[in-house]
Amino acid sequence: MQATDQSGRAVYWGTGRRKSSVARVRLVPGSGQMIINGRPGEQYFQFNSNYISAAKAPLETLGLENEYDILVNAHGGGLTGQSDSVRLGVARALCELDPDNRKPLKTEGYLTRDPRATERKKYGLHKARKAPQYSKR
Repeated sequence: MQATDQSGRAVYWGTGRRKSSVARVRLVPGSGQMIINGRPGEQYFQFNSNYISAAKAPLETLGLENEYDILVNAHGGGLTGQSDSVRLGVARALCELDPDNRKPLKTEGYLTRDPRATERKKYGLHKARKAPQYSKR
């Protein structure tokens, strides 16, 4: 969804989900910085370059890493799930920016939501599948 902020700049929205984490992503023309929940992306992801590069991967694929700021509101899950949900949100926002971006992002797999989630615990078991120890006598 494209809108404009108070200064009249175009804003592009995208929502990403992974496991139990949700990231609402805004792309704003800027210098390429990432702000997550009011903190710089490097500080939020605890200076782990894997999480940062995963979140910025769709922009790097299109060569736009220094043209848009990424503003994120993320909650739920851990850092891995949040970084993957940010990646999906950025990819969806880039598709909204220009529909021609869809094909390269799709071939890289950035528009596919990972459907894996935690399996629920069943009654009579310790965890989702772990059963109590069996004893014959």
